Amino acid sequence: MRECKIQKNTSACPCTYEPCPRKGICCECIQYHWSHHELPACFFPAEVEKTYDRSLQKFLSLYKNSE
Repeated sequence: MRECKIQKNTSACPCTYEPCPRKGICCECIQYHWSHHELPACFFPAEVEKTYDRSLQKFLSLYKNSE
């Protein structure tokens, strides 16, 4: 099994929610957000990520409106 590169992942993670216990552990982050019908911060532009609206609807609206 591959080793998780938590330190490398953390330095590249755009999530602004500081007390997040999953920061840098991408597989846990994706599982957590998907279980809440959301996507992680790395799927959103910075200005949208700061709103903490990580819903699928928000994600789709961003790309639907960009066409």
